[in-house]
Amino acid sequence: MRMRKGRRLIGFGYCFRRLRMPVFIAAALLAFCCLSGSATESKLHKLSLSTGKKTTQATLSPEAKEPKEVFKTVSAAIAKYGDSARQVWKARMSKVDKNMSYPPSSLLWICLKEEKQLLIFAKDSHGRYRCLKNYPIIGASGTAGPKLKEGDKQVPEGFYLIDGFRPNVIAHLGLSVNYPNQEDRAHAKKEGRKNLGGDILIHGSKWSTGCLAMGNQPIEELFVLTYDTGCKNVELIFAPCNLLSKTPGLNLPNEGDAKSITAFRKQPQWVESLYLRLRNRLKEFADDLPH
Repeated sequence: MRMRKGRRLIGFGYCFRRLRMPVFIAAALLAFCCLSGSATESKLHKLSLSTGKKTTQATLSPEAKEPKEVFKTVSAAIAKYGDSARQVWKARMSKVDKNMSYPPSSLLWICLKEEKQLLIFAKDSHGRYRCLKNYPIIGASGTAGPKLKEGDKQVPEGFYLIDGFRPNVIAHLGLSVNYPNQEDRAHAKKEGRKNLGGDILIHGSKWSTGCLAMGNQPIEELFVLTYDTGCKNVELIFAPCNLLSKTPGLNLPNEGDAKSITAFRKQPQWVESLYLRLRNRLKEFADDLPH
């Protein structure tokens, strides 16, 4: 650093002379400062990676670094991913039943929130649902219990449909879930709840709040499959967990400890009935569900 007054150059040597410090001590101190500074920078860099408080290139996932192609229309996305996705689904269907034809006549998807799995079922040549693929849910939020209001960060629970395609979203591609459905609105009206939230998607990328983040390649496959099968032929079951082998974190009445039962009773009364209906529906798929 250069001082304007007296135009004297001030550095480590000058400081050590003013302090009358021996040369070998000064050299040791200088070396220590350099090493500790480098170590501190390394620790700060590691901290930034773990906390996300400092954005560096290393904090970005491989998907985030890749340029995203923006699709203005559904047909543009299908033109891009259709051929490859169809080949994938045809191969999966052939392994299950060589007589299954693509596209399937109907689909049923089961989302298990606690297990973070999305299972894809299609009807075989005998009209029975067969599991084609079990996708891991990469990103989601919330806990057991239905979505009740905007901002609660809950993934819905119940019986839903795909009601639209979202080719132009920040999370690559998206499929819109019809939350709140008629049942959700009826419960809210009876309980005086407003602002139920919405815009629930099954989408790409790795992060989500209230939606299901599946990763980019899985959503490309699901987007094409839904397009070819038709939204009206896709049924969704969103469950807190595999209700055939476990109870959700809030538990059903008369099961688990008193604390869990108290947590359940903070939920609306209709949740118990919903879980019983979900459990009965899942029985048909018991052999394919994770335990």
